[in-house]
Amino acid sequence: MTENRTSNYEKMKDDMASVFLEYDQEKMIRKFSLEHDENYLFIFFTGRRYRIHRHTGAVSWSKDSFQTEEKADYNEAMTIYDVLCYSKEHCHLAGEWVNVGSLSAVRGGTLAKAGNFFQNAGEYFNGKTDALAHACEVLQGRKIKKGDVGYELDLFPFLPLSLRFWEADEEFPASLQILTDKNILDYMHYETLMFAITHVIHRLKAECEQF
Repeated sequence: MTENRTSNYEKMKDDMASVFLEYDQEKMIRKFSLEHDENYLFIFFTGRRYRIHRHTGAVSWSKDSFQTEEKADYNEAMTIYDVLCYSKEHCHLAGEWVNVGSLSAVRGGTLAKAGNFFQNAGEYFNGKTDALAHACEVLQGRKIKKGDVGYELDLFPFLPLSLRFWEADEEFPASLQILTDKNILDYMHYETLMFAITHVIHRLKAECEQF
């Protein structure tokens, strides 16, 4: 069952790579001021440098200027494809933070039902404030005075999110909140936002484990 699920995700990712090739790459470059050469488009996502092959659509990332590289997983690749291919023509930030669970444009669906996801993440980070702060720094976050740990993180250089975490106390369990710009859905589809947030949490957990 797990192998079938993995292969299905890989197939969907490969299908989207083909879709990516149908879009105007020069328009993407202009729209998001992307670094590029004849073979690749380059983009920063959650503090990592990615590249998209201009002839195959494959997405990869690297820590060492692509002396070595890693294939992007489903959540990474689908988020990048969605923003580059499907973001609205004149997408721009509203400059107003909203909780991901209360986006005015959202009616039901994954984010509205994501309480357990954030509750489980909050429980994971409980007692790990130093590690979480370190993880946010690794992701090039900017510290803010919100919660026990608060950072603004860049999904992309042009698209921030805000993470706010409170430790558990005698009255309340640990709490993790993710806020995005009110216009986030001008940049990506509703379901894709959950892919992006899942990836951010995964990155933060991985860095915490190495702290």
